Amino acid sequence: MHTSDLPLRIVIVGHVDHGKSTLVGRFLHDTGALADGKFEAIQISCQRRGVPFEWAFLMDALQAERDQNITIDVSQIAFKTAAGRPGVLIDAPGHKEFLKNMITGAARADAALLLIAANEGVREQSRRHGYLLSLLGLKQVAVVVNKMDLVNYDPEVFRAIEQEYRDFLFAFGVEPRVFIPISAREGANVATRSAAMPWYTGPTISEVLDVFTPPVSEADSPLRFPIQDVYRFDARRILAGRIESGTLRVGDELTFSPFNKTATVASIEHWPERTGNGNGVPESAAAGESIGITLTEQIFVERGHVASHMADAPIESNRVKASVFWLGRKDMTLGGTYKLKLSTQELECQVASIERVIDASTLAAPEGRNGAGGADDGKIRSVSRNDVAELTLQMRKPLVLDNHDRVAPLGRFVLVDGHEVSGGGIVFGGVYTDRRAVVSQNLTWNDGTLKSSDRARRNGHKGAVVWLTGLSGAGKSTIANALERELFGRQYHSYVLDGDNVRYGLNSNLGFSPDDRIENIRRVAEVARLMADGGFVTVTAFISPYRTDRRRAREVALEGGCEFIEVYVNTSLEVCEKRDPKSLYKKARAGEIKQFTGIDAPYEAPDDPEIIVQTERQTVEESVAAILEQLLPRLSVESEPQNLS
Repeated sequence: MHTSDLPLRIVIVGHVDHGKSTLVGRFLHDTGALADGKFEAIQISCQRRGVPFEWAFLMDALQAERDQNITIDVSQIAFKTAAGRPGVLIDAPGHKEFLKNMITGAARADAALLLIAANEGVREQSRRHGYLLSLLGLKQVAVVVNKMDLVNYDPEVFRAIEQEYRDFLFAFGVEPRVFIPISAREGANVATRSAAMPWYTGPTISEVLDVFTPPVSEADSPLRFPIQDVYRFDARRILAGRIESGTLRVGDELTFSPFNKTATVASIEHWPERTGNGNGVPESAAAGESIGITLTEQIFVERGHVASHMADAPIESNRVKASVFWLGRKDMTLGGTYKLKLSTQELECQVASIERVIDASTLAAPEGRNGAGGADDGKIRSVSRNDVAELTLQMRKPLVLDNHDRVAPLGRFVLVDGHEVSGGGIVFGGVYTDRRAVVSQNLTWNDGTLKSSDRARRNGHKGAVVWLTGLSGAGKSTIANALERELFGRQYHSYVLDGDNVRYGLNSNLGFSPDDRIENIRRVAEVARLMADGGFVTVTAFISPYRTDRRRAREVALEGGCEFIEVYVNTSLEVCEKRDPKSLYKKARAGEIKQFTGIDAPYEAPDDPEIIVQTERQTVEESVAAILEQLLPRLSVESEPQNLS
């Protein structure tokens, strides 16, 4: 499906009684989106029951809701904007007790309308909903100030609310597209501009929906096919499930995570049967379809496994860093065990650490939560109901997941306490930090019979990791290769780990998202450490844009007793872009490459590197000489009697 054909999913949230359902009913009526006779049928129903007509009744489908005059579930209604753009309105409840449903609605949305009543102003749930929207990754937000008729359409009331709420949202990085003053009951600035507010010159709600960025088709995302069950028909073994993202075709080689078993798709099964090619057999399936597949060879696959393409596999981890919103009746506790459900996976998890707790309505640390918690070790020990926490979860078995901003369906989960869903969370950047977690308690590092000092005496020099970092086009690979040649000529055992070479094989399953970059550098650091331990002067040439990852690479080397020398190849973006040896900058500027360092992804320059070379001013030979001047003394070995017998 083309992106422009996808309906824009818009969630409407806000404090209870601030008029969400009224707004939806009025919007559907004023834009002509109601089914024929719907408006009249509701009017007749109200007359029969002896209750005054409310616009909210057009939205509130449940009889119990009309009796209680409160929205208690998530409702969705399709519509088209004035420009003919398809959309889906998701009305999420605002009452504090129905926060789970609000989150459910918002998790499926592409944009949000956040409602605040002019006569009541910013309330607790207004703040809480704003913060939760940011946690769910919703950046397209319009704030609607409703019930302006109750404050005589006073512009000063509107501007005061706008300033207060804009400051609140700014504190956690959300910048609303627009603030719109409306009266849902009167239809002011909903679909047509209001003469009662001549001081407002911005868009109506109908108009702002047309400028929201359309959603990206999940079919274009990496393939994620969680297995729901395995069925046997005749001699066939059918793996059934729902494709959460990506596209799957007959003949594709799939990797099944965890454990990375591979097999080829022999057929795609649909119920009811769907024809595809001339033989009546479907050749492909895409995101949103529930299907079954058979494989050309029999491998062990069970519920909870996730199929993907080998070149773009998900993460497997025993530890997950996440943001969790807690809704349980009992506090979440440090060390507590819960059931984690992510797609078709169900694993027992334990709260390994709680880094931060936030009251989502104030953005402050709740009293007593970020302190000692009754102990002297300074640890946070609990998370209360309706609080948000940044924490680490530990599983006994590997969990298959993605960071939420990369593949959303595999980046969000729920936590079950006992028999109740008590929390939900999203995986955020940095999950790869924990991929080094020990999968088995029975693993032991083998030091061998030879030590690195033995190899150093035999070779005449120490092993080391020389880590070159800088922008693409800075000259890292050129300098690395020249440095290796110079070291080789001086009888040093040396080898270059080049970025492209490593991605060609070892890291061929990684892309260039922030998360994949983190894992790419983690693997390289581990390999470089092993090579340095083996006596090689290991020269790495990677952009490695994040300070945290380079710091971790240094820690890996130092833990192994190896020298680590960071070399910053300091070349300006302007010069790198002029060089552009692979035309990567040109493609990035044209939008053909996403998340390219220096263009739409950050590069964090080293704070205190051991060596700096500037290729704008220095030749390759001068750069290598500057490195050798500081590197060679670090590689020297004092004369000691050898003991290699």
